[in-house]
Amino acid sequence: MFDFAPTADADKITLYDDLLSAADALTAGEADAIANMANISALIWQFLPDLNWAGFYRMVVGELVLGPFQGKAACIRIPLGKGVCGAAAASGQTQLVEDVHAFPGHIACDAASASEIVVPVMREGRIAAVLDLDSPLPARFDEADRTGLELLIARIGSRLA
Repeated sequence: MFDFAPTADADKITLYDDLLSAADALTAGEADAIANMANISALIWQFLPDLNWAGFYRMVVGELVLGPFQGKAACIRIPLGKGVCGAAAASGQTQLVEDVHAFPGHIACDAASASEIVVPVMREGRIAAVLDLDSPLPARFDEADRTGLELLIARIGSRLA
């Protein structure tokens, strides 16, 4: 049994350090990408406040397909270039969106979502998946979140694809 918990009242740097340590420990030695995605989704849900969705979309035959997540039921398939997830997959760049309603082509799986961050997961130079976090708060995500999540994916991304 694992018992990971964020440090109470931690600043974002400490919070992401704790999340990274927990994710690294939990996925070390596990080769199953789906199991690792499931546990990472659960850790993010536990560690990061003010989320209404946290999970993965996997690249399957040229489109994003829903993977493990925490939150309400979600869109199952997302074409490349569509919505925030599709933009991240098409560009290979993290998408940090303060107001999803202002994002061209936003796909509203949950009407309560107000902001979003999506980090690509690369494998051998190609998009293997994206990590998607939504919040009901406008501008919930900032550069500290981008840095923390990109470090997380850089460390464990090979375990997710």
